[in-house]
Amino acid sequence: MEVFLKQKIEEIAFSSVEKDDSLWKSGVLDSITIVELAVEIENEFNISIPFEEITEDRFETLALIIKFIEQKQKG
Repeated sequence: MEVFLKQKIEEIAFSSVEKDDSLWKSGVLDSITIVELAVEIENEFNISIPFEEITEDRFETLALIIKFIEQKQKG
């Protein structure tokens, strides 16, 4: 999961990221790229991410995104 997310973020943002790097506040991801990432996550992990769940507290770091996906998969 981490490798997939890291690769997708780097493809979308054109910059290298680590697990605890700031994605939102640092500007690596913006309002358009974060939605693009959410769509990629939905397709890869077969989960649904409503727009209102795409928030900074869930998508600020790779670690937080992984935690969010794991919670969604548990149902």
